[in-house]
Amino acid sequence: MHFEFSPKVQELQARLTAFLDEHIYPNEARYHQHTAGSVRWQPVPVIEELKPKARAAGLWNLFLPESEHGAGLTNLEYAPLCEIMGRSTMAPEIFNCSAPDTGNMEVLERYGSPELKERWLKPLLAGEIRSCYAMTEPQVASSDATNIESAIRRDGDSYVLNGRKWWISGAGDPRCQVAIFMGKTDPAAPKHKQQSMIVVPMDTPGVAVKRMLTVYGYDHAPHGHAEMLFENVRVPAGNLLLGEGRGFEIAQGRLGPGRIHHCMRLIGVAERALEGMCRRVQSRVAFG
Repeated sequence: MHFEFSPKVQELQARLTAFLDEHIYPNEARYHQHTAGSVRWQPVPVIEELKPKARAAGLWNLFLPESEHGAGLTNLEYAPLCEIMGRSTMAPEIFNCSAPDTGNMEVLERYGSPELKERWLKPLLAGEIRSCYAMTEPQVASSDATNIESAIRRDGDSYVLNGRKWWISGAGDPRCQVAIFMGKTDPAAPKHKQQSMIVVPMDTPGVAVKRMLTVYGYDHAPHGHAEMLFENVRVPAGNLLLGEGRGFEIAQGRLGPGRIHHCMRLIGVAERALEGMCRRVQSRVAFG
């Protein structure tokens, strides 16, 4: 079987690697010094400094497939680039290729109305705002999206949302201005047709970030994991994505590529760790 990367991908691999060597690795100490402080989940100055450089280098929004806004790459072509970006925890955001914004941008690009794209996709593509994805719930096994219990009910020209969500990545960032919320519009419908997704501005009355969560005592998620409460949140009916009962379908389209991206980034950081271990083996002196 032929596993060679295309010339286009090989060129992007070389350009990404060079950018990491020149701009990212030398600035990692600054990044870690800032993120280790007591002020959590705020914009990191060194990342904001490097974003224009990445954009000028043509290494911006590489993730977005089948779109005029992306680099024209398939998920297969993007995977080795994601692997390179994974070598540094600060890298993905610099290239506007970090979760949860990548998945949310794909959802808006594929399923959003022209109005939603103009209002929310455009500033996300420009890296001007951040977003979050509100699916997981504390009372059910949310890895199976059919289990979610939050409600989306039609009321005239609006939908009213009620539910409790947690592990909502990105909600701790002060730049987070919009959420994509998943809930049930018809609990009596067939199992995979009960759910819908809707776009919710974070400043809508009834949306509350209740607390930030830790994992084994750590809160190192770059933009926080939040528990959120949606109480009688009213949003325009036009904010519904694709139509009632299409939420599970959208979730699969979003989460499939997202899992590939996460796995490839983890391979990248694992390779870097192995390289560091090999260098250490060559230089250490055992037993004095």
